This record gives sequence, C-alpha cells and structure tokens, in this order.
Amino acid sequence: MTHYISNERLTLEQLKDIIDSHARLELSKESVAAVQKCRRYLDEKMTDPTRPIYGITTGFGSLYNVTIKPDELSQLQYNLVVSHACGSGETVRPEIVKLMLFLKAQSLSYGHSGVQLATVQRLIDMYNEDILPVVYQQGSLGASGDLAPLAHLSLPLIGLGEVLYKGRIRPSAEVWAEKGWEPITLQSKEGLALLNGTQFMSAHAVWALIKSARLSWWADLIGAMSLDAYDGRIEPFLPLTHQIRPHVGQILTGKHFMQILEGSELIGRLKEHVQDPYSFRCIPQVHGAVKDNILYVNSVIENEINSTSDNPNIFPDEDMIISAGNFHGEPIAIPMDALAIAMSELASISERRTYQLIHGLRGLPKYLVANPGVNSGFMIPQYTAASIVSQNKGLCWPASCDSIPSSQGQEDHVSMGSNSATKLARIVDNVETVLAIELFNAAQALEFRRPLKSSPLIERIFADYRKVVPFIENDTYMHPHIEKSVEFIRNNLYV
Repeated sequence: MTHYISNERLTLEQLKDIIDSHARLELSKESVAAVQKCRRYLDEKMTDPTRPIYGITTGFGSLYNVTIKPDELSQLQYNLVVSHACGSGETVRPEIVKLMLFLKAQSLSYGHSGVQLATVQRLIDMYNEDILPVVYQQGSLGASGDLAPLAHLSLPLIGLGEVLYKGRIRPSAEVWAEKGWEPITLQSKEGLALLNGTQFMSAHAVWALIKSARLSWWADLIGAMSLDAYDGRIEPFLPLTHQIRPHVGQILTGKHFMQILEGSELIGRLKEHVQDPYSFRCIPQVHGAVKDNILYVNSVIENEINSTSDNPNIFPDEDMIISAGNFHGEPIAIPMDALAIAMSELASISERRTYQLIHGLRGLPKYLVANPGVNSGFMIPQYTAASIVSQNKGLCWPASCDSIPSSQGQEDHVSMGSNSATKLARIVDNVETVLAIELFNAAQALEFRRPLKSSPLIERIFADYRKVVPFIENDTYMHPHIEKSVEFIRNNLYV
C-alpha cells in the first residue's frame, strides 16, 4: 500500500490507518512540482545582493543582521544543523520519531519552505526503510521550531548522528554506505526549514491523541464492568438526564454505557441502594468531558499536521518571502496541556472506582479475596494506582504557562510546548496502567457476583481477559498480572 503525500487534508484517522497498514510514502506529482517551483524561485531571489533574506543570506536569531557571503551559504546551513543538535535526556520512542519524519516531509511538501526535492525524498526514504534517527526528549523551547530535536532528526541527512535500524543503534554514515546513499549537501534555507518546525511537538500530540481515543473507549468498557461488579445503577446513564445538559461527550458516554450493558442480569436486578458514589454516578459527566477535549484537541492537531510551520515562508506566486512565526508552538501547546489534564482525570476517576471495589461494600469481600487478613488481596494494586494518579497531578502543571527568553532577547517569548508534549505522553502511558489496574480489580469483583452474569459484551471481554490473567484466590506475585493487564488493553479493542 502506498500513501501519496499531497496538499489534500490529512486526518488523524487517515494517519492512523497509514501507520497501522505500514503503508509506504511517496510524493505526489503536485507536491514534487510545488517543491521544485519554490526552490527555483528562491534561487532566483538570492541573485539580488541588495535584499537580505532572514536565515537564507543572514545569520539566525539575534544574528539576523549579519550578512552571509554567497560561498558560505551551504556551510551556514550545515553549521546550523550540527550546532543545534544539543538534545539531552531520554531518547524519543521510535514510533514517535517515525511520525516526526512523516510530518516533516508533509510540511516541506507544500512548496513554501525552499528545500531541495532530494532532501524531502531522503526523509521519505528513511521513513519507508524504518531508519529512525536517535532524537532526545529535552532541548526544545517550543518556539523557533523544535530546534534541538529536529536537528537530531536532520543529522543523518548530512551523514552525521545515529539511527535505529533493524533493532540496532548505529552511526548513520554506516547505514548510508550500506544503502549506497550519499549525504545531502544542504543548500540555502534548508537547515532552517528542517529545524524551524513543530514536528517534535505535533508527533507527540498525534501519538497521544490516537492512544487517548483508544483509552477513552476502554475507560467506558472497564467502567461498565466495574459498575456491574459494584452492583451499580443504570439510571445515571439514561438519555433523559443528558438531554437537559447536552454536552456531546456526556450524551455519547451515556449511550455507550447503555449499549455496553445491554442484556446484563446484574444491571437489571433490583437495587437496595438508591444512588452510587460519584466515581460511578458521574461517569457520563467525567468521561464525557474527556471525550469533548479529545475532539477539540484532535481538530487543532489536524490543522497543525496540514500546515507549513517553518520560517521564513516562501510564496512564489505572490513573489513574497515573509519572516513570521509559524514555528511558534503556542497553538498546540495549550491544547496539549488541556489534553494532559483531561486524560489525568480519566485515571483519577478510575482509581476511585478501584478503591470502591476493594472497600468491602455491597456484598464484595474486603480487598476482593475470600479470606482477607491472611491475604492482602487487592490492597496494594490500588496503592499503585493512587501513586500513578498523584504523579499525573504533578505532571499536569501546564508547561505552556512558562516562557524563558533566548537568543539575546530576540526570541523573547516561547511556548515550552515540547515539555507539554513529553509530559502528555507520560500521562497517557500512566492512564493506561491505571485503567489496567481497574480492569484487574473489576474482573476479580465480577466473579463474586456469580452465577449472575453481566452483558454479552462484558462477558466476552471477561472471558478473553481470563485467558491471560487468572482469578486470584490467595496472595501471589501481582506485578506480572498488572503487566499482562496493560498488554491486554494495548492489544485488544472491542467495538
């Protein structure tokens, strides 16, 4: 399968399909023409020595007023890439690096960046061959582009840096020699086009959104299993309540739960209690707010991945080269911080449901074991969930609130969106673990309701889950069961 990079709008759903199907990328004829036209235009504009062009015939940042000699233009771009490769910390996970390659090629393909066709093609070749640059998480301020991470992404283009290839980290020069590829000789503007962009931030956002949408659905499934195991009430999910407070996510969540629990013997039986704790009763409002936020952030990130985000922007048809600020991460930094808060709440309410299940209420044994006392049972998995939820609360402080001036004050307001991005990824991973712990508890609790059964869908999930995680009769080594619960969520989806 081949996906043609073009100026047609790319949705996150399409992007997910491209990734899942392992499609190869190829530039469309229109994109090839746009890239070549822009490069020709830029070459022509550079013949006028009386008109300096920022970052093309001048230095960068606060050095914008330093004119570069024609015979030093290529060296300028080379120096930019190597001097900006100052990343630190943990490496970026390979699947996000691959997204960075895709999104950088996409952004450069619109014909407003002035790059060579060979440069875009090499990014595509690296994507197709699974040659993934080693990129570090720390170093970007989320303005002037993701400078340090994108410098590491770009080093292999010029034969430097390291790449992950066939399971091993190797010098890119070695891999290039095996492939018979020559390093790219960067022309004017190219280093700036490669480094001035938001692909580090936006790749993290795409990854987090795809996973968040999946976890949002899993939260409904697991929450429904917990509700039935807790002997909860269905009334809070009936549509009448949501019609008088018509938030889209709230309505959708109520509908989901009605569908998930259809046919359950447990949900339909007579209840002794007149209402449930908020962690059950307010699921439509909390899970719904998360869904609304995912939809909003999805719309913002779709705009971003269909944009040109480097600087300056080149407009051949209008005969203009504009130095502006499309590299600034604020438009996606604030939404990423919001998504982090929303996903953190999904874990927070999940942990509270886990706590309710082990509390020894409504006919369930304390800590979900038949002989509590000699057995601690499910006491400590809840501790683990609580610890993770607490960590999420600290990570939720919005990085986009901060700004530290750089480049001698020329870059005096930055987004810190890169920190929003890496924190978001960490939070989403944490949410997955907390939901897995709830599933571990909910399945255990459901067994104490036998011979009554939940709905056909919940029972199918339960049966599949029991193939990998057993009922716990007496205390045992719990960590492997939590890990298998995480893998179960990661590898399965029920619709």
